[in-house]
Amino acid sequence: MVDLNDYFNPVSIEGPEFEHLTAQAGFPHNITIHTDNSPLKDISKYKIALFGVPEGRNSLNTGSLRGPDLIRGQLYRLAKIPGKSKIIDLGNMKQGVTFNDTLAGLTDVLSFLIKENLFPVIIGGSSALIPALDRAISQFLKRYTLTAVDPRIDFSNERKEPDSFNYLNTILNNHKSSFSHYINIGFQTYLNDQQIINRFLKRRSELIRIGDVRQAIYLTEPLFRDSDVSIFDISAVRQSDAPGTMSPSPNGFYGEEICLLSRYAGISDKLKIFGLFDVNPDFDIRNQTTGLAAQILWFFLEGFSQKQYETPVLNISNSGRFIKYHVRVTDLEDDLIFVKSNMTDRWWIELQSDKDENIYVSCSHEDYLKANHNEVPDRWVQAVERLKY
Repeated sequence: MVDLNDYFNPVSIEGPEFEHLTAQAGFPHNITIHTDNSPLKDISKYKIALFGVPEGRNSLNTGSLRGPDLIRGQLYRLAKIPGKSKIIDLGNMKQGVTFNDTLAGLTDVLSFLIKENLFPVIIGGSSALIPALDRAISQFLKRYTLTAVDPRIDFSNERKEPDSFNYLNTILNNHKSSFSHYINIGFQTYLNDQQIINRFLKRRSELIRIGDVRQAIYLTEPLFRDSDVSIFDISAVRQSDAPGTMSPSPNGFYGEEICLLSRYAGISDKLKIFGLFDVNPDFDIRNQTTGLAAQILWFFLEGFSQKQYETPVLNISNSGRFIKYHVRVTDLEDDLIFVKSNMTDRWWIELQSDKDENIYVSCSHEDYLKANHNEVPDRWVQAVERLKY
């Protein structure tokens, strides 16, 4: 039996000099906090476990180890999360003697939380920690989808030590990994090696450029809905909105956009792990980046509180919750089958596996309209290709 007190230090942050909200309206009011006077005991009644991982080794972004407490300090100044989602702040993970010790500890913690049906929300730390997420989720899923909101595809064609810019190498080289599908939202072409882009496109990865995302940001919601792990790199935000990272870019998402993406991740009923990484207070200006990071987390938690668990019941034909539409497209032998939720207006495409099992791929209303105009939606093409892969 895992005793989380062995893995975590209690929360210890200084109170703000002033507060805009009354105590009852503040974020800490409706969560449980691991403190010196309140050790971790029964966590079965909680839905979300929030915790920091102050680790900057195996990364050029070493100052990211100071991120969790400063982000937490900003988060605790925000309003309480609406709804009744029970949240516990476990504190900060104790740093291992070596970086690999920290990875092993994080893997243990994530595995335990998932097994106990608690949703882990990780405050990093650098993205060199992400292989621990892979090791943990691979224990539970035969195939999983990783979605990264990141200006870079963190993979290297060179042989070098694992770090925060090539964690995908570690995952792909892990023969025990069940990593299956990679989605990148907001990559910036001029920051990436074209050979690496081509390599991931051959793997049927979905790579969405920053310009395409910003043109129709709501079309990213189905991508998060089909994701099992979602990671946000703060460098996906433009430098003017988030200077506190080692590798900022003049271009990127605005603060409002990154928070909306985070909310989409929160409402996904398939997601198992969420993490925010690479905030480096050493480069920050007046807590601008840690403040935005706190708001990213807040919007994720707010989305989580509004979650509708529809994916598990899609296959129940007589539930009355969904409507099926059959659309004939000239170039295809069989009709395309779309499923729409009467409750949330969300859409899915129904496919069949080799074992004649129904598979549901999240899509948008635009995909349905495209099919009605005798065009094959890209989401259908990509999903069918992945089934063959």
